[in-house]
Amino acid sequence: MRAVQLTSVNHLSVYEVALPQPAAGEVTITLKAAALNHRDVWIKLGQYAGLKWPCIPGSDGAGVVTATGEGVDTSWLGREVVINPSFQWGVNQHSQSDDFSILGLPRDGTMAEQIVVPVEQLAAKPAHMSWDEAAALPLSGLTAYRALMSRAKLQPGERVLVSGVGGGVALFAVQFAVAQGAEVWVTSSSADKIERAVKVGAKGGFHYSQEGWAKQAAKEVGHFDVIVDSAGGKGFDELMNAAAPGGRIVFYGATRGDPSTLAMRKIFWRQLSLLGTTMGSPADWQAMIDFVAEHKIAPIVSDVFNLDTAEQAFALMERGGQFGKIVLRIDA
Repeated sequence: MRAVQLTSVNHLSVYEVALPQPAAGEVTITLKAAALNHRDVWIKLGQYAGLKWPCIPGSDGAGVVTATGEGVDTSWLGREVVINPSFQWGVNQHSQSDDFSILGLPRDGTMAEQIVVPVEQLAAKPAHMSWDEAAALPLSGLTAYRALMSRAKLQPGERVLVSGVGGGVALFAVQFAVAQGAEVWVTSSSADKIERAVKVGAKGGFHYSQEGWAKQAAKEVGHFDVIVDSAGGKGFDELMNAAAPGGRIVFYGATRGDPSTLAMRKIFWRQLSLLGTTMGSPADWQAMIDFVAEHKIAPIVSDVFNLDTAEQAFALMERGGQFGKIVLRIDA
């Protein structure tokens, strides 16, 4: 079969590799589409823990079950499915186990014509979604759902700020918060991305590159009950300035590194909660699948490539040119 492989740092190409065979409890999925995450770029750049070469990247995928391993009910054959990329979470809903891993490293990922995964990682493809949309859902949708619902406990009517809108998780956070009945604003350095976020359901946005934007936001719309962030860095202090007393700041990444200082007085005096989150549990996954089906939420697909143009897809993500998810159409 054909698959995207990373053979060393910044070396990506399409190769013929052996077809995977399902072991007991596993199924083979013939993939229709896969999608990129920043995780794939960090692996390509050699900036991710546990690197191994060669590897097939990709945490997001959707397709059809075409083979079953020993012990798997053959009624799975022919089903249209999406794959939960959160492996071996464990029994604790509060945090992942020591055995936790994400599909795409160390296990071969979805940027291939076929993949083998345990049957418990599957969910039915949401009927209202295209293959491209279904492939765009798993990692970013799960991360955003856990951040908002399981960690921040978002309630209808609350005021939400999503920072750095344009990437997959941030846009799902906007869509999920709107569907939950919250009032949502965003930040970006791009006026175009703010305008596009408004079309998705946000009420407006603020340019985080402008000094004092948090004070401006508080003056114009008030402080925020829930703030969703993945950047950290020196801008984290402004997020605390934007938070309402008793507010929750939930973060799932630190793309700009650690804050140089942490204003603890702001945190304890204003009763702020800082909430870390990563991916999600099986319960989060099922709740997210049910939520998008109930609200008919369609993932925002930015650009579509195929296996042969995967390098262009990675380049687009590396320069941050996307608005929504970047998809690889496998059967193109």
